[in-house]
Amino acid sequence: MLNFAGYAFILALGAVAPQAVSAAEPVKVKVFIGTMFEIGENTGDRAGEYQHWFEKYWQGAQLIAVPGALRGVHCNDDGVCGSVLGMGKVNSSASMQAILLNPHFDFSEAYYVLSGVAGTPPSRGTIADVSWATWLVDYDLGHRWAPEEGIADAPVFIPRKGYEAYRLFEMNPALVSAAVDLSNDVELQDSESAQAYRMRYPDAAAQAAPSVKTGTHMTGDTFFHGPGLSNEAQYIANLYGADDYLITEMEAAALALVINRTHGTERILSLRGAVNFDQGHPNETTQQHLDPAPGETAGGFAETVTNITLVGAPVVDAIVADWDNWRTGVPARTHN
Repeated sequence: MLNFAGYAFILALGAVAPQAVSAAEPVKVKVFIGTMFEIGENTGDRAGEYQHWFEKYWQGAQLIAVPGALRGVHCNDDGVCGSVLGMGKVNSSASMQAILLNPHFDFSEAYYVLSGVAGTPPSRGTIADVSWATWLVDYDLGHRWAPEEGIADAPVFIPRKGYEAYRLFEMNPALVSAAVDLSNDVELQDSESAQAYRMRYPDAAAQAAPSVKTGTHMTGDTFFHGPGLSNEAQYIANLYGADDYLITEMEAAALALVINRTHGTERILSLRGAVNFDQGHPNETTQQHLDPAPGETAGGFAETVTNITLVGAPVVDAIVADWDNWRTGVPARTHN
């Protein structure tokens, strides 16, 4: 997740009132791209999560009004649609449900790319990495207590019984594999500021150049930071039998639950770019990491949001270009 300074520019964002567009028949959605925020306009200024997608797929497209959603939906003639859903579980999932149930759209055969920025543990990732989720895990559905009220050095979390179907989603391995194949050769952008920031961390993964990775995306409404809570996220991933925790974000598991209610999870991809570490470096306290001094924030935000679209677009384009094969499910792929 972004640190507090990184989110400061987002807090004032609100919904943009869309212009209503009438549709004679539902738009056949082939790929829906859901992002969580945009910083300003959809094009021509500092890019948030939506802008590069918008510039690639929806220049000149009219915004379709969707009551109940944070913003409306853009669609192009190829059936690629997208929207800004809002940050956090409730905000984003409310928008997603409103869009899914709106009669303007036919989602019966759609694929989903849930796209945004995130945090990563320095032991496994670095700034400007891009990750496809293999599992989505809800960080919040359970019981927690203060460490001093439990057994010393023991976990302070247990799952909430009866919520098994709500807290864990395995992404379709065939779809994830196809996405990795289509995006592995993408040349990712980097920056000198991100490179310098990485070197504050001793971990080999943190110091490495950005790459495309796979792993568990942990969804929590809490902006958790620090090695203790990072270790707890890994503990939860292990407890649920998921892959190693790689990404901390705020929406994907909730969005998957909403999509699952109407269309299942077989066609969902979660795509996240790391714009910060989930903890400070060895000479920085967690509070200092949350409220960094001027010039002490992680670099690479602009490069990361660019990388997300660079990695995701080949998958979107492949689905649309070969729709006759993709429409019934993920095509079998030949590996050399």
